[in-house]
Amino acid sequence: MPFNVWVLTLAQAFAMSATPMMMLLGGIIGVEIAPSAEMATLPIASMVVGVALSVLPVSRLMQRFGRKPIFITGALVAATSGMLAAYATSEQDFVLFCLSGMLLGSAGAVVQQYRFAAMESVSEALAAKAASRVLLGGLVAAIIGPELAVRGGVISDQAYVGAFAFLTMVSLIAATILCFYREPKIDRRVKHRAAETTGRPLGAILSQPKIWVAIAGATLGYAMMSFVMTATPLHMHHIEHHSLADTKWVIQSHIIAMYLPSLISGVLVARIGVSKMMLLGLLAYVVTIITALLGRDLLNYWAALVLLGIGWNFLFVAGTALLPRCYNAAERYKVQAFNDTFIFGAQAMASLSAGWVIHALGWEILLIICLPVIAAQLLLIAWWKLSKSRMLQQDRS
Repeated sequence: MPFNVWVLTLAQAFAMSATPMMMLLGGIIGVEIAPSAEMATLPIASMVVGVALSVLPVSRLMQRFGRKPIFITGALVAATSGMLAAYATSEQDFVLFCLSGMLLGSAGAVVQQYRFAAMESVSEALAAKAASRVLLGGLVAAIIGPELAVRGGVISDQAYVGAFAFLTMVSLIAATILCFYREPKIDRRVKHRAAETTGRPLGAILSQPKIWVAIAGATLGYAMMSFVMTATPLHMHHIEHHSLADTKWVIQSHIIAMYLPSLISGVLVARIGVSKMMLLGLLAYVVTIITALLGRDLLNYWAALVLLGIGWNFLFVAGTALLPRCYNAAERYKVQAFNDTFIFGAQAMASLSAGWVIHALGWEILLIICLPVIAAQLLLIAWWKLSKSRMLQQDRS
């Protein structure tokens, strides 16, 4: 793999550590300092909203200034978010804590561009492998993030403040690593062509069934993962009274399961194809729901969240691998921006609603709500396959 892919993988390992920290602690801290229990998951939702709101500006900035300066700036924004979260936690300021989550989300929108930068650094045949390789950095983040969240007490007597000091530290490490990133040649080619063409209108690109399969696959992967994952620490720790250590283990195992399949998911996409990969992801999500509905023991939570992580990986890698087949180089920024805005807008709604759903409707209803969304993705895949079949028949005739 090219040098850029390794740089982005290493940067991902540190930059992504911030997300599991907030996922683990956001709802728990929220219960303690939020004005009402229904708002406990708002800090996590604020992070996801920050991603959704920042995707388009980040894409525009990269189109104008290149990826490298925005990558480094994003890591510095994450470091600032850590300092603000530490202060907000020490002062029990819920509004500032939510603001720190939104800043962290803005930085996360930059991190989401790592996978596209990796694919642009390799040939089309290696694109899926490059994207999955970068996602492997999340495997390290899955270990580092929750551990630092729990071990924050070694640098501060005040609960959770030390964890966010660690968040600032890992973000600064990521910024340093990103200084070694090299802009791919494609950026220079596209820059010279920009005056000549901006590609097809977005509406024409979106008329392809396969682009909706790509977008919806990644969207479902993120939205359902966020919906269930956001609610899990709250349900486990505050409703079912599992220990913080057990809750950490479940969340940590989930995040490992999100990224560990990246060792093989890029190869699987190449061998079995995008649609079969997505079907495997959807199957994992169905078994997740069944497992979680069968009981509230620690192993039920653990198995369900591990399956949730695997399903996310298969859907997200498949959707990411399919997306570049739907646009040309001149169209990449606007399509990538639309894709990520769609994905993280849905994830924001899922995170925002998770706290309310679990308090108002309960854990079982929260899980059952996911089933119609899975069915919708199956229908999209069927539509795509039917459209491909009709096009082949027309070409033969």
